[in-house]
Amino acid sequence: MLAWLDEGYPDRLREIAQPPPVLYVWGSIEAGDRWAVAVVGTRKPSAYGTSVARDLGRYLAGNGVVVVAGMARGIDGLAHQAALEAGGRTLAVLGSGLDEIYPPEHRSLAARIASSGAVISDYPLGTKPEAANFPPRNRIISGLAAVVVIVEAGEGSGALISADFGAEQGRDVFAIPGNFYSRSSRGALCLIENGARPMVGLEEVLEALNMEAAVLADHTPTRLPDDETERAVVACLLGDPVHVDELHARSGLPVAKQTAALAMLEFKGLAQQAGGMHYVRLREAGAPYRID
Repeated sequence: MLAWLDEGYPDRLREIAQPPPVLYVWGSIEAGDRWAVAVVGTRKPSAYGTSVARDLGRYLAGNGVVVVAGMARGIDGLAHQAALEAGGRTLAVLGSGLDEIYPPEHRSLAARIASSGAVISDYPLGTKPEAANFPPRNRIISGLAAVVVIVEAGEGSGALISADFGAEQGRDVFAIPGNFYSRSSRGALCLIENGARPMVGLEEVLEALNMEAAVLADHTPTRLPDDETERAVVACLLGDPVHVDELHARSGLPVAKQTAALAMLEFKGLAQQAGGMHYVRLREAGAPYRID
């Protein structure tokens, strides 16, 4: 069980609008999971969708990218299986408790996922897989990922909820162009019409990940942020690591605001997590930042 401020809680998930306060995890979450790709779609894929899901899962895993999905029948399950067959890691997000695996025929798949990745839920043990649980869990699927890919989806598919959450969370959202006459392609085609990126090659996902990584690595700020909360947090950081609890005591800021500010400061290259929920202020050209 991971609480919001625990070490090991996924960094990307802390950044979303409604991060789950508690995660129940069967398996392990690793730092490299930050560069995961969500692969989701219809529970009744066509032969075309089945082929794409399998190829994409194998391709991502073969390139060391973690695959995130909802372990549902159809596209999600196929993506998980393909990633495992390629020797990769995959994360499954449930709409039920970890002891209520759904669909039941995926119990063995869940065990395989947990052995090399993780099965995750924000619902406590004993929670049944009720229909109302699944739309909210989609924010976790997209929240864990850097990129969201909709392989095949009809107009009413739950996968479109993941796409909406992904867009709101600032993720790159791709949709696979499908057969114009196929009902299972209508949702993906509508996403493209409304701004999702049409995927015309598997390598485009890796390019999107590499671009984000390059921005994070190369971004060098020239001044302190204008945001008042971020300035207050930076002012409390030292050259030596400071624990988040001590930082909270120094700044007097609400925990939620402090956490959001730390995430932005990391993104801007002004702060860095030093392990164990400790943060350190970064310096520019070897000199300390001025705080006016």
